[in-house]
Amino acid sequence: MLARVAEVSREVAATSARSRKIAALADLFAEALPEDVALVISYLAGRVPQGRIGIGWSVLKESVPPAAVPSLTVGEADAALTALAQVSGPGAQAERRTRVHRLMSAATAEEQEFLVRLLTGEVRQGALDAVALEAVAKAAGAPSADVRRAVMLEGSLPRVAAALLAGGPAALEEFRLRVGNPVQPMLAHSAKSVTEAAGTLGAACVVEEKLDGIRVQVHREGSDVRIFTRSLDDITDRLPEVAQRTREMTGDRFILDGEVIAMAPDGRPVPFQDIASRVGSRLDVEAARTTLPLYPVYFDVLAADGEPVLDLPGRERHRILARLVPEPTRVRRTVVEDPSDPAQVAAAEEFFTATLDRGHEGVLVKALDAPYSAGRRGRSWLKVKPVHTLDLVVLAVERGHGRRTGLLSNLHLGARSADGGFVMLGKTFKGLTDEMLRRQTDMLRELAVEDDGFTVRVRPELVVEIAYDGLQRSTRYPAGVALRFARVLRHRPDKSAAEADTIEQVLAAGR
Repeated sequence: MLARVAEVSREVAATSARSRKIAALADLFAEALPEDVALVISYLAGRVPQGRIGIGWSVLKESVPPAAVPSLTVGEADAALTALAQVSGPGAQAERRTRVHRLMSAATAEEQEFLVRLLTGEVRQGALDAVALEAVAKAAGAPSADVRRAVMLEGSLPRVAAALLAGGPAALEEFRLRVGNPVQPMLAHSAKSVTEAAGTLGAACVVEEKLDGIRVQVHREGSDVRIFTRSLDDITDRLPEVAQRTREMTGDRFILDGEVIAMAPDGRPVPFQDIASRVGSRLDVEAARTTLPLYPVYFDVLAADGEPVLDLPGRERHRILARLVPEPTRVRRTVVEDPSDPAQVAAAEEFFTATLDRGHEGVLVKALDAPYSAGRRGRSWLKVKPVHTLDLVVLAVERGHGRRTGLLSNLHLGARSADGGFVMLGKTFKGLTDEMLRRQTDMLRELAVEDDGFTVRVRPELVVEIAYDGLQRSTRYPAGVALRFARVLRHRPDKSAAEADTIEQVLAAGR
């Protein structure tokens, strides 16, 4: 029943104790039908299998009398969302509203609240996938390490959970690394500097360029090449030049990990925004290929000659990579054999500086003795990027919904302009803790000058310190740029708006 999922969602969100989260989820998974487990996990993680359904807040905020008693199943909710996702053509908006009302009328008040949070991206349970994995293992009586390995190789906890809860621990044997079947990529934690990263690893490591491209996993078996994104989407048809380069390589039945990038005529990397636009285009790929040719740069290998190499140390995997991939198509790197040697660390810091000078976004520092932990943010990979911060002024704020109902959440941020006004650069609610949300709600209510029920315009007086990863072109904002991955570090009520950064300073920092 959907009511049980909503109940457990509230319970998991309300506790910080990992053991209690695992126990609550394990009980739910044990009760659920095996065919529903994948959906339950997706819903609890805030993921809708149908993707973007085309339902906005204007429809979801409309009041619909709830059902008195729960009767809605997870499968019925999924069928309703599938039907919603398929609505198109003339009258689609009215039809979607009708279908949303029909779904909501079948739901209790608690189920309605959960569905609204699910469809607005407000279901956040805190590292749910890791906790759910432990809960699935507990519910099925399987070792969590075996479940983790299966998820790593299959790339999907919901699929593994469905098979495991239906077939028992023996079902885990079917999940093996196979060329053509993508796995979740290994990810990295952050470090403040190369020196800190090398010291944290405390052993021989490699420092590699961190390229600002599209992460790809490239599979080849014979002449068949498949290219997947980090979210495991198949984009082979959008990258014909990458597929062709792969067919020209020596070796067979391999899986490579890398980035797809583009270079400008001056030798500097093309902005991520342009690469993403090219990769995201489904129309006239050949024309786009001529306008912006892309090429891969690889930094790791997961399988070679049909055999998995995930468990080999990084040093050995690089030897295999060097055998498969010519040097110009491998990422630049420098090795630090002894992180206690000041000269070696200084050379690594110089490599970091040179990488930034070449226009790349930073470096990755990786332990040479570590295996490839697919699907995990391992401590053996540490990323180092320069930190950009700005002091910007809050121009408006959007009312929160779901878990943030009653709070002022999404900040509209602006820099000072020469005429005494402000130039908007983007919006963000990232980085805001519950305490920060409460505090900013109180501060911004006192500054409110206009409220349309969704967006509250405020006097431009509150300054916030914003961290961001760079600028990207945007036609939405008057300066033609927007902040990339902006997040709030802290409120600065000690600063006046006159002390905020100017648009000229913002643009200069982005050059």
